[in-house]
Amino acid sequence: MSNAIDGLKPAGLWKYFAEISKIPRPSKHEAAVAAFVVGTARKLGLEFAQDTAGTVVVRKPASKGYEDRPMVCLQGHLDMVPEKRPDKTHDFLKDPITLVRKGNTMMADGTTLGADNGVAVATSLAIMADASLVHGPLEFLFTIDEETGLTGAHSLQPGFLQSRTLLNLDSEEEGALYVGCSGGRDTMGTWALETEAAPAGTVGLEIKVGGLRGGHSGLEIDKGRGNAIKVLNRVLLRLAPLGARLARIDGGNKRNAIPRDAVALVFVPKKKLDEAKAIVSAMHDVCRAELSASVDPSLEITAAPFKGRCKVVKKGVQKKLTMALAGLPHGVVKMSADIPGLVETSTNLGVITTDKKGIAVSTSQRSSVASEIVEIADGVRAIFELAGATVTGSDGYPGWKPNLDSPILKTAIATYKQLYGKEAEVKAVHAGLECGIIGEKYPGMDMVSFGPTLEGVHSPDEKIYIDTVEKYWDFLMAILKTVK
Repeated sequence: MSNAIDGLKPAGLWKYFAEISKIPRPSKHEAAVAAFVVGTARKLGLEFAQDTAGTVVVRKPASKGYEDRPMVCLQGHLDMVPEKRPDKTHDFLKDPITLVRKGNTMMADGTTLGADNGVAVATSLAIMADASLVHGPLEFLFTIDEETGLTGAHSLQPGFLQSRTLLNLDSEEEGALYVGCSGGRDTMGTWALETEAAPAGTVGLEIKVGGLRGGHSGLEIDKGRGNAIKVLNRVLLRLAPLGARLARIDGGNKRNAIPRDAVALVFVPKKKLDEAKAIVSAMHDVCRAELSASVDPSLEITAAPFKGRCKVVKKGVQKKLTMALAGLPHGVVKMSADIPGLVETSTNLGVITTDKKGIAVSTSQRSSVASEIVEIADGVRAIFELAGATVTGSDGYPGWKPNLDSPILKTAIATYKQLYGKEAEVKAVHAGLECGIIGEKYPGMDMVSFGPTLEGVHSPDEKIYIDTVEKYWDFLMAILKTVK
């Protein structure tokens, strides 16, 4: 067990959080952690089932005297976003997450922590294992692949869940009760890789953009943080008049994360090498000035010599690509007119990759208004098509419409007030919670979402505030005692 969790409360939750941190669980690779959940249920003598997608449900009987209470489902997802700092050596398919305690925060050593959504998994495991807790009949739903496709929620079948009340434990602000979320879809553009020999008299430069904070493409999209792909493309556009030729470009890792790093290999005329370096240096200063110290203070744009030779992208493809990257929107498109401070619609330019087949760009659109998702996705598609890209897209996922008359919401509001003497905030979130899909799969499911306070999810800066975990646990225990 990690020394980082010594003395932390609730002990059971932190114990299981440390246990699952040892198990690699990036999206689409949850078999081992699902087996751990099933093994725990089996040891405890609890009923469980696993569907063909890999999602697990476990059922625990009511405490004595609470048998007549309605069954409640506690839900979270097994997978995590695998992000690391560029200088960190870590294999997310093999290596455990190393927990690092810093004062009132728990972080990982150079990687994402996996509190999104490991805190929900650990919570459910701790409740499953603790016979002293007071509650009605419970279900624990552990979905797979939430981060890259919401596959587990999409694959749910009628009858897999028995509950009609669900507590989603995938929110990230203690004291907030979430009752709605955005829907979303992905739009991808790909250019066939047409190449030719690098022009004679050119030398290679590897241009890197790094040091940006990145973050969740929903929760941090309104923070004004830099997009490494956008920044790098600005440099490429300014190098083009010198005759710079692009050989490859890569940036970002996940379509639902704001890209922190990007790199391009270009060949420039040797006689203009100093001018090219001066442009890179100038763009470094310009972009750092634009991204104030309070937003993204650590941006670095560098140019280093590249000794080898390789083919370059044909001029026509290079121009279409860089023009498309310049034109593609990134960030907030519209704020909500009904809920102050809530982003209603946004789009994220998330990933660009170069391989033998082509150059692919992945984007993600979100909105709490279904028609606006269609509109912004159509706009992104139009830019790709005008630039000659082959366009593909996902079917997306539905939003979760708020129900302010929800019985479980009323119970949660009253419970929080009784425990802490103040009102919980009732909010919606500009991110894709599984509640939207679950509500579509099980019409009439009464749901609310909450959790402890997390920051920097989907990035190596991810942290969980330790003092909020105990408050979250106490709140959850009180709800389970109260719900009728």
